[in-house]
Amino acid sequence: MRSLLQVLCVLSALVATGYSLSCTVCSSSNEPASCTGPSMTCPAGNVCATLVRLSNLGGVEDLSLSRGCTLQSKCGITGSSTISGMKIRSGTSCCSTDNCTPSIPTLPAENNIKNGVTCPSCMNIVSDKCSTSKIIECTGDEEKCFVQTTTITESKIGKEILTGCATDSYCNAGSQSWSDGGIYTEMIVKCSNGSIGLHKGFFFPAVALLLMKLLS
Repeated sequence: MRSLLQVLCVLSALVATGYSLSCTVCSSSNEPASCTGPSMTCPAGNVCATLVRLSNLGGVEDLSLSRGCTLQSKCGITGSSTISGMKIRSGTSCCSTDNCTPSIPTLPAENNIKNGVTCPSCMNIVSDKCSTSKIIECTGDEEKCFVQTTTITESKIGKEILTGCATDSYCNAGSQSWSDGGIYTEMIVKCSNGSIGLHKGFFFPAVALLLMKLLS
């Protein structure tokens, strides 16, 4: 009876303080099995996550995988986006025990059938400003126009911006941030309804970015 009371007291304390998982934090390219790294204590309410992104540019595929902490609401989300001919498919899977290894998420099937929606598209990997005259035709379930700005903080701050077509699920995944080996990355995604015949020369203004604590 005493041991049962002790267990109940411990559980009550965890609930009251907000139990925090420990999760492995790492990133790798093209070799998911090589993603190993240190364990970190997550914010209360977070779970361990695996984020996979597969890009395809001109038939050349590139896979990236990251592991860390994330909110439960970010789990089980898959989606895709297109930027000037480059298709990116992504997915997140989660688990909820200390230092568990989430499975590799199943990515959405690639769909290149045009859906009648068009969006401005550009890529700038050295700035968060982007003006473009290029309009792309969206395909499959990508019926939103998106703007994605990324800030990477190490010894200096690096920024980039991507714009193009995206699925609802890609937009709903929203902004994310994460830390890996002292490198802090914040990604902000904003979406709007796609259109037909958007005017060329559409300009995306600079987005003011605040550093956040990530993968959260």
